[in-house]
Amino acid sequence: MKAAYITIHDKIKDDIDLGIWKIGQRLPSERDLADEFGVSRMTLRQAITLLVEEGVLTRKVGSGTYVASTRVQEKMRGTTSFTEIIQLQGKTPSSQLLSYIKTQPNEKERQMLHLDSKENIVRMERVRFADGVPVVYEVASIPERLIQNVKKEDVTNHFFKTLTDNGYRIGKSHQTIFARLANDKVARLLDIKKNQAILALRQVSYLEDGQPFEYVNSQYVGERFEFYLENN
Repeated sequence: MKAAYITIHDKIKDDIDLGIWKIGQRLPSERDLADEFGVSRMTLRQAITLLVEEGVLTRKVGSGTYVASTRVQEKMRGTTSFTEIIQLQGKTPSSQLLSYIKTQPNEKERQMLHLDSKENIVRMERVRFADGVPVVYEVASIPERLIQNVKKEDVTNHFFKTLTDNGYRIGKSHQTIFARLANDKVARLLDIKKNQAILALRQVSYLEDGQPFEYVNSQYVGERFEFYLENN
């Protein structure tokens, strides 16, 4: 049997998903909600606190509790850059570059990018933000031959646009999503707690001719980002 605060947590979250509570809408007071659910204010507060920690709700000092509006959505269809996704949500994208190196690929990178034994890659490590809030930590691997005459800034700031500007046509992508726990490094970079559940994404993106041009391992803050499927 679920604890009372978990039941309340699930009901409020379901109501938000159904649109009963709108993004940015202020919730009733804890006293009124406690009365509505027939529980103590302490029990009600446990449910609200958990929803705040998950990023579903947000507290504003002296004002109340509101449905949060910081979660970004990505439609799992086609190949779209993070920058485009964030801009389509009406938010401002930005990145913090942690490393950018030319190196030999490891076996997994060689396999995913269809590289021969003599080819090098550029591996870049970044934190990506939406309106200044850290959303994802990613490590991207790119065949060096595709960007050897491209400025580093053009690769790190708008890689997909740089490819299309240079005559390449973006094709499909293959994505694998799974759950994992944030380690010390990821927790620090994304401003979350160690061992917090996060969404991990492995993605290989291809040009229209079937040539893979990017292999990315990403770790998303679950309460700030969600994936959804859309079928034709």
